[in-house]
Amino acid sequence: MKKSIIYFLFALLFTVSLATLSSCREEKTAGEKIEDGIEEVGDGIEEGVEEIGDEIDDATDDN
Repeated sequence: MKKSIIYFLFALLFTVSLATLSSCREEKTAGEKIEDGIEEVGDGIEEGVEEIGDEIDDATDDN
């Protein structure tokens, strides 16, 4: 289960970094781009934590 969490986080960070790099068409300052990237990573981490929490709840319910 730890491996799947690690793979999920790496995939999430990779996706966010690609999205940040490919969104260069908008005319934003470097600070705005960094803020957007941080927000996206934060949102992704929150989603990941929720999914992990659900998996833990499911695993403890089975016992």
